[in-house]
Amino acid sequence: MHRGDNCFNNFHDIPVTLNNMSLFITSLNSGSNGNCYYVGNEQEAVLIDAGISCRETEKRMKRLGLKMDIVKAIFISHEHGDHIAGVSVLAKKYDLPVYITPPTLTHGRILLEKSLVKHFIAHKPVTIGSLSVTAFPKFHDASDPHSFIISNGMVNVGVFTDLGIACEQLINYFQQCHAAFLEANYDADMLEKGNYPFHLKNRIRGGEGHLSNDQALQVFLDHRPSFMSHLLLSHLSKNNNDPKLVEDLFLQHAGNTKIIIATRYKETEVFPVSADGAISLTIEKKNTTKQQSQLSLF
Repeated sequence: MHRGDNCFNNFHDIPVTLNNMSLFITSLNSGSNGNCYYVGNEQEAVLIDAGISCRETEKRMKRLGLKMDIVKAIFISHEHGDHIAGVSVLAKKYDLPVYITPPTLTHGRILLEKSLVKHFIAHKPVTIGSLSVTAFPKFHDASDPHSFIISNGMVNVGVFTDLGIACEQLINYFQQCHAAFLEANYDADMLEKGNYPFHLKNRIRGGEGHLSNDQALQVFLDHRPSFMSHLLLSHLSKNNNDPKLVEDLFLQHAGNTKIIIATRYKETEVFPVSADGAISLTIEKKNTTKQQSQLSLF
């Protein structure tokens, strides 16, 4: 998605009304070594990205007491290896549909059985049992990158990582989330003073890379809804960030929101997220222009 694109015209709202229950969320892994996020209820669940191996996904879910047989689908945000490394084996072993856009499938060279390939369209909800998953375009150096909102009609959970900027669509959806995985990839000073080559530093902070701690905090300060109970800070850089630093930064402003660091080393605990009042998800459908070039970050 190009930074200069005007993707906010001719939109209309689509109300989603499903059932009222808690959603359960966890980060199975978060970072440039692999990303995989779990959102579900007692009957069904989805994985957002599958960037760790099938075996590691199974081990981590088992430790959390989660069962693979209620996972009903995998949604892929973009084609970088830390988001797709485990998807082929996982999908084949459990006969799971993989929701992915054609450019992401092509550029990622992902080997999937044709019967398991499903496509999603931005702003059009996909129904998985009593869950609704809605994708929307984001700014990142990939062929067709998307973020996701998972909802049961009362509870909304956002997965917002690999973000070059906090665009208007991200802000709109963040304001509706009871819980969110939000990227806080790098500390600006650590990146500037670190040993990455200049061109890579510029790609990370250049508008189609990743959100800094300060950018993520600004989203939180300016747009956090009063009913947001959990914020999982995600995709922290190993070399350009420090978990304690970013945790302390957000805890100063956390209020009633629980701050969790989603790490690259292990799964988080499972967090139940419930609604505070009847908040239904509003989908904004907008015109978008797809980015054609693919770059690899990290």
